[in-house]
Amino acid sequence: MSETDADTDADADATDEATLRTPIVAVLGHVDHGKTTLLDRIRGSAVGEEEAGAITQHIGATAVPLNTVSQMAGELVDPADFDLPGLLFIDTPGHHSFATLRARGGALADIAVLVVDVNDRFQPQTEEAVDILRRTGTPFVVAANKIDATPGWNPQENQPIQPSFEAQSARAREMLDEGLYEVIGDLSDAGFSADLYWRVQNFQRNVGVVPLSALTGEGVPDLLAVLMGLSQRYMKAEMAVDVDGPGVGTVLEVKDQKGFGATVDAVLYDGTVREGDRVVVGGANGPIVTEIRALLQPRPLAEIRTENRFERVKAVSAAAGVKIAAPDLDNAMAGAPLRVVRDSDEKRVVEEVRAELADLAVETAEDGVVVKADTLGSLEAIANALGEAEVPILRAEVGDIAPRDIAVASTASDSKYAAILGFNVDVLSNAEQDVEESDVGLFRDDVIYQLVERYEDHVAELERAQQSTVLERITRPARFVVLDDHTFRQSDPAVVGIEVRGGLLRNNQYVLRWPEDEAEPTRVGQLSGIQKQGEDVDEARQGERVSVAIDGPTVGRQIEEGDELWADLPEKHAKILEQELEDELTATEIETLRAYLDRHRKRDPFWGK
Repeated sequence: MSETDADTDADADATDEATLRTPIVAVLGHVDHGKTTLLDRIRGSAVGEEEAGAITQHIGATAVPLNTVSQMAGELVDPADFDLPGLLFIDTPGHHSFATLRARGGALADIAVLVVDVNDRFQPQTEEAVDILRRTGTPFVVAANKIDATPGWNPQENQPIQPSFEAQSARAREMLDEGLYEVIGDLSDAGFSADLYWRVQNFQRNVGVVPLSALTGEGVPDLLAVLMGLSQRYMKAEMAVDVDGPGVGTVLEVKDQKGFGATVDAVLYDGTVREGDRVVVGGANGPIVTEIRALLQPRPLAEIRTENRFERVKAVSAAAGVKIAAPDLDNAMAGAPLRVVRDSDEKRVVEEVRAELADLAVETAEDGVVVKADTLGSLEAIANALGEAEVPILRAEVGDIAPRDIAVASTASDSKYAAILGFNVDVLSNAEQDVEESDVGLFRDDVIYQLVERYEDHVAELERAQQSTVLERITRPARFVVLDDHTFRQSDPAVVGIEVRGGLLRNNQYVLRWPEDEAEPTRVGQLSGIQKQGEDVDEARQGERVSVAIDGPTVGRQIEEGDELWADLPEKHAKILEQELEDELTATEIETLRAYLDRHRKRDPFWGK
């Protein structure tokens, strides 16, 4: 036997002897593709009905023991074939929060389920989720959901996919195959080799696609079998934990629990936590050092977020979701690290947690919006979404909207940044009047992408209003001709009939006349009145014939009948019109502006640039 073979055997023996923890499974996917419905089917709950917009916005953990997996998967999972104790599902509110939850700098999840509607295929959030799975290096399988929506589908409740597929009509099977291969094609476009899971020979090189219906349970046994099989075959070494070592985990959520005050829901991925342990938890103002008063654990298949009947336990070992009650947890943050001190040097552990918090901090700018959220995970998710939308952040904090937030937002140098985006937070009573009396825009929502969209709509409206205001104040391009035999008064002011040949002529504009050699133009006067059919008007458009009063010139001297005259555009106005507001001009104004610029640039090529 070679030295390498001996080392490999030694590693295998060590793994066999070590305590194996439960694999941590994250569920990701596009809105409405069925993430929570799938978890509901697995855990027998209905958490999704209580979520805003049917989108899971917070993170929970559900432990599914091996015997339960076996009962649901039937003959596909024989408990005798597995050393792993079951599966622990993390219900993520989306790929952003998945990226926030880290374990020692890597992804918290050992494996992920990417839920894709087989009829809707890849959507923008699916592609973003795939990108994060690629960057974190997280192995994943695809749950090709909603097969029951295939026209003519005959549901086979809770059956494995292959017998269910065989029970369908030829037409239904054909249509489902088309959808499945389109999903496989989307995965290929994203750079992944994929196939239906029973055809995959090497899951380390290929992504397995599991057709299923979260609604009817068809194919769910297959998904559980694949997750157990992949974890047992490829991740067994990673599941080995030092059960006697100090617990290490990630905070999922901070909650007030009746009788305990502020508590943290956490996922423990290594070691053990015990009642009475000293722990360091990431907080809004830095590491929090405290002592565990109580450990609360839901029964198997009970979801941390909704289950009120917790069992008080003395110790919890990885991997598990656990509620921890301890003093001073009010400022603890979701997504932050949690570490048991026990025999370790407390100072060293505090510094490790401080370093991890620095990695989780939201990047801020000198000018930008104010963001408030209920958890660090939500804060990071919004920050990522705003980053993608190229919206800078001035301040980002966990907590309700307070007077100081309005004060900070009011200092924005750009009016579009005078805004507060609040996710799942309230406005404190002493801040409500401040909001009403300020020019700060307040946007609150409990669905992240909708919150960002509402702010973007606000900015677009602001920009439209600003452009309209600028356009009202700026001189518009216009040219007109003095009509023959239409001199009504020669001077003081000159009153003549004209025809607008281009652009928009407005009252009070200065008037230019270009000499025939197109040298320097001459300002000949200023419009002091426009009349159309005997009525005073403020403006005249191309093709209209009106009479105008012009202060300054005398007909027969400075101007003549038949002359072409122009509205005098200041160089700064011409530049703004050409470079910033051309989209707001009519076709005739654009044509007139370009003709005006051409004349100036014949003598000065850089005029108005």
